[in-house]
Amino acid sequence: MTLAAVDTVARALSARLEVVLSWQGEGLDRLLDADHSRIVEVVARELRSLDWEVAIEVSFNVRGERGSIDILAFHPIARVVLVVEVKSVIPDLQAMVFALDRKERLAIEIARTRGWAGDRSGRLLVVADGRTTRRRVAEHATLFDVAFPIRSVEVKHWIASPSATDHFSGLWFLANDRRASARQRVRVDAGPSRA
Repeated sequence: MTLAAVDTVARALSARLEVVLSWQGEGLDRLLDADHSRIVEVVARELRSLDWEVAIEVSFNVRGERGSIDILAFHPIARVVLVVEVKSVIPDLQAMVFALDRKERLAIEIARTRGWAGDRSGRLLVVADGRTTRRRVAEHATLFDVAFPIRSVEVKHWIASPSATDHFSGLWFLANDRRASARQRVRVDAGPSRA
């Protein structure tokens, strides 16, 4: 039976059809949320180690514009407010860039509610590194080059020492250590033991 046929039956019964896709025994939404949380944790730890003040999942309502920011960070010496958007997968690009642009536009105002007196703002998109993510970015290279011209190595340099003059808009591919360690375990454990 096709999904369309099941949906037709559900509508006839005034019922709602819910489809849950699982992968290796887990719901994909739970896996994505776990990846998202891990990335937030890694980025927040890195920022704090470099003297940024950090707030996580900051909700805002500025003149009717509502939303939340994954990580809002403030560098008190450089007086920079940084909006960090975390994605475990690359979503609808236009909506993502629009939302991040709006958050950055409001960032200094949002930061003031936390007592952070920033003079300027920047934005950082952090994505889980992997072939699919890299391919998606490559497919939309022009968009990413314009929207996020600063990349991983330069991102790390800027975070360590925020420049006082340049507008910062960066893309950071964050390696998934969990997947890397799993691959290493497979390589180590595979094959017959040699005496």
